[in-house]
Amino acid sequence: MKSPEPEALPGMTMQVRYDDLVDLLAGILRGVGASADVARLIAGNCAACERDGSKSHGVFRMRGYVSTIRSGWLDPAAVPVVEDAGAAFVRVDARNGLAQPALAAAFDLVSRRTAEAGACVLAIRNSHHFSALWPDVEVFAERGLIALSVVNSMAVTVPVGARRPVFGTNPVAFAAPVAGRAPFVFDMATSAWAHGDIQLARREGRQLPPDVGLDRHGNPTTDPGAILDGGALLPFGSHKGSALSMMIELLGAALTGGKFSTEVDWSGHPGAVVPHTGQFFMILDPARAGGLPFTQRAAEFTRTLRAAGLSLLPGERRHRNRARSEAHGIAFTRKEWDDLNALAQECASPAGRC
Repeated sequence: MKSPEPEALPGMTMQVRYDDLVDLLAGILRGVGASADVARLIAGNCAACERDGSKSHGVFRMRGYVSTIRSGWLDPAAVPVVEDAGAAFVRVDARNGLAQPALAAAFDLVSRRTAEAGACVLAIRNSHHFSALWPDVEVFAERGLIALSVVNSMAVTVPVGARRPVFGTNPVAFAAPVAGRAPFVFDMATSAWAHGDIQLARREGRQLPPDVGLDRHGNPTTDPGAILDGGALLPFGSHKGSALSMMIELLGAALTGGKFSTEVDWSGHPGAVVPHTGQFFMILDPARAGGLPFTQRAAEFTRTLRAAGLSLLPGERRHRNRARSEAHGIAFTRKEWDDLNALAQECASPAGRC
């Protein structure tokens, strides 16, 4: 299961080919019971995040996937059930599996419904989401469509004016095609920071800015450990982020049939860290709007932003990282690479299997 030894550069940085990384990650997931299809999808997702510099959602997540699968909290071999709910509405029961296979199962039908009606809603329920949202929407924008997606998670964020966590990090992602360049894509938590970034800060010994979170006593803290050990996050932008988080609970859970963040209870599954919630999509065909072509108008607006002094548009840093990784390989420190291979060997052994 161990991949070929990557090239070592000065400073003991390893450069790993994307395909080799996918093979290694898929092997890890297969070793703990994931079906071949699910393993490849999740491995590709993690590798893409790592390739694009989204390290808080890359291979950092693999131990969480492994511990969650071992706990019995999710079914790594679940086969999603796609339900045609109308001219422009598709539902998917992920059957206690991961969200990415549910999206993949519905993708062709959603694309057809969008082509026929000009728009389509996709509601995924009974699913687990543990990764970045941008891969979920970027795939539509690459096909000339506009996509919006939201997903709630586990209760880790305190609404403004409340005393205990109610919201998840509750991210929202948006993607739109732009003529002559990569799609415009953003992916952001409605909490002040993403939960994975808090975990990375603790691992790296970094303090946080003010107004990110609270400790277990409700006091403001810049210590990531205090937030993770019984504390909570705050919404970004005070009451504005709080209102957006509530909207995401309603779309991601109430509309889809998923769980509210406060209803996620994995206490009977020690080791589970992947939230069991729901995911909402809205897909639009911009060609139906009439007027000048959307992609040209979008390109025109990016030029307006450049003229106003904006040097970096949302998503551009990821695409630069992607180009660098494709040219030179995905960068890992020696410790990161050794830890990943140790996990692969652990999951390949009989004791590592579920």
